[in-house]
Amino acid sequence: MQTVTLTTKIAAPIERCFLLSLSIDLHQQSASATGERAIAGVTHGIIGANETVKWRGKHFGLWLTHTTIISGYESPRWFQDSMMHGLFKSFVHDHYIEPQRDGSTLMRDELSFAAPLGLLGTLVEKIELREHMRSFLIERNDVIRRVAESGDEWQQYLPPAL
Repeated sequence: MQTVTLTTKIAAPIERCFLLSLSIDLHQQSASATGERAIAGVTHGIIGANETVKWRGKHFGLWLTHTTIISGYESPRWFQDSMMHGLFKSFVHDHYIEPQRDGSTLMRDELSFAAPLGLLGTLVEKIELREHMRSFLIERNDVIRRVAESGDEWQQYLPPAL
């Protein structure tokens, strides 16, 4: 099993960062390099507690599907998505979102995953998969940060009340 931890500081309020992290549409934008799309479950808007989404994207030259559920949810400070179906042996992603004294927000991702196929899977995790997942999260969080800090671009991804 591998764990990737990533911290991202965002100059925006915690509520905005939390909801943008749950935006299916923004996730699809951040994953454009893999062509990742939501194809079942919640396919647009903000995903919530106990809701599912089935993703389809191209990773390592293969079209893969991955179904997750929001398995933990404490607005606006934490949520967890866990794999229900997919290629991984296990996959759990915790999102911690903390307000800072200066009005910014600190997002911390902890992604734990294990590949199938025993020893071969463990080698793939260490050699290639860990860095792939880390790069994927960096790109995702860079997009969230850019949109959250924008003048008004973030409004297209969130309900009007925010």
